[in-house]
Amino acid sequence: MKTKDMVYAGLFAAVTAALGLLIIPIQPVPITGQSMGPMLAGSILGSRVGGLSLLIFDLLVAAGVPVLAGGRGGLGIILGPTGGYIISWPIAAYVIGKIVEQKREKSLLFYFIANVLGGIVIVYFIGVLWLSFQQGLDFKTALFEGALIFIPGDMVKAAAASITARSLSKVISVKD
Repeated sequence: MKTKDMVYAGLFAAVTAALGLLIIPIQPVPITGQSMGPMLAGSILGSRVGGLSLLIFDLLVAAGVPVLAGGRGGLGIILGPTGGYIISWPIAAYVIGKIVEQKREKSLLFYFIANVLGGIVIVYFIGVLWLSFQQGLDFKTALFEGALIFIPGDMVKAAAASITARSLSKVISVKD
């Protein structure tokens, strides 16, 4: 792996942490900008480096570094009810990157579709599956009572990440 790739991976782990500063403190799950981290990393850095950046982020969380919204971190968060969402982020970034890498000329709609598929569908599937397991709920209940309310905000984040990725793709390339 090139030094530039490692720097970008670390940078986007930091970007994801910084997105936690954008917070609407509701309980039990705050609304933050952090779920946009995998979207940005995957659509800008590609599958390998984007996935690595969120793996680094997850390892920091597990180690107790307070990089989650509200200055939270620790293995207890990962193993808790919302841990599946955080665990899904490297996978989401990887999937988004794989989709984006398939096409040379990328429209804004293409980025948006990639971000919705990886950043919402994958994240919600893994997150809701973990939530249902943790709380002893069936998948449908966990989805309808614990997740669907966040989809409109995540659609806005997917649009913002798509606009950003399309703009930055002209400047940043980890393929060099």
